[in-house]
Amino acid sequence: MTSEADIKAAIPSELSAMVRSVKLADGVATIIADAGGLGRSAAAQLQRELEQAVGAVEGVNEVRVALMADKVQRQIIAVGSGKGGVGKSTLTANLAVALANQGMKVGVVDADIYGPSQPLLLGTANDKVRAEGNTLIPTQSEFGVKMLSMGQLIEPGKAIAWRGPMVGQALGQLMEADWGDTELLLIDLPPGTGDVQLTMLQKFKPAGAVVVSTPQDLALIDATRAIDLFKQAQVPIVGLVENMAGYLCPDCGAISNPFGQGGTESAAQALGVPFLGRIPLAMEIRVASDTGQPPTANDTQHGAHFAGIAAQIAQFLGAAKG
Repeated sequence: MTSEADIKAAIPSELSAMVRSVKLADGVATIIADAGGLGRSAAAQLQRELEQAVGAVEGVNEVRVALMADKVQRQIIAVGSGKGGVGKSTLTANLAVALANQGMKVGVVDADIYGPSQPLLLGTANDKVRAEGNTLIPTQSEFGVKMLSMGQLIEPGKAIAWRGPMVGQALGQLMEADWGDTELLLIDLPPGTGDVQLTMLQKFKPAGAVVVSTPQDLALIDATRAIDLFKQAQVPIVGLVENMAGYLCPDCGAISNPFGQGGTESAAQALGVPFLGRIPLAMEIRVASDTGQPPTANDTQHGAHFAGIAAQIAQFLGAAKG
């Protein structure tokens, strides 16, 4: 006569640690398993394997599998700017890698629908995105960072001529993908302060926002608008980052400031928000970004700039969670 011990013995050893209880009554086997930390696809695979293993036991006519899962407490950080061309996407990619290096489970949503660049920056341009039903499965980069981008869903070089509602729907699919045990999502927002950005912020409620600017006055005016947008959406400002903050000549070693100097830090003081640091205008950052090797992925002097900002974000998240 088949017993519950027979059923437990039939469950593969690699799955047995997830099984919390086994019951057998009138030929019906009921399995309760812990799927905490598993994404939808992995949980579905666990259920199939348990059904197959237990269903093969003599005397078992039906298998019922109930999966238990603790909801992942996922935090969101939005990275935005009032205008394009200030290095927002490069900052997002490097912050993600730096935070992953600190032990966090990080994902990146490339919400810059009209200019998606995260597949290039994180070296996933050739990876195809899978879906299970209507749920997208994020791509895993070689740096321990998951990501999703419209750049992975359209043909290279093809323009996305969408109106607001279509853009909002697409962004929702990226955010509601199967992120599994990801603890932190960084959103690379589109530039500007329009309805799409505001709707995104209100719907998904980030824990905080990082605003990127270059030092010149025009960029700072736009950065101020971005800060105002976040405040309207009641999103706390983590701080301001000054990008392209000085050029070190590789030949003579002289430092020049083609976009000005210190403007972002002064703006942060005037606005009463933290100043997180500066990223220099450097050829090495540009080359590494174009080849899908973020500076923070390697032990470089420029990677240290991003890592310092990432550490402040991690501190902010710890305080927000506590």
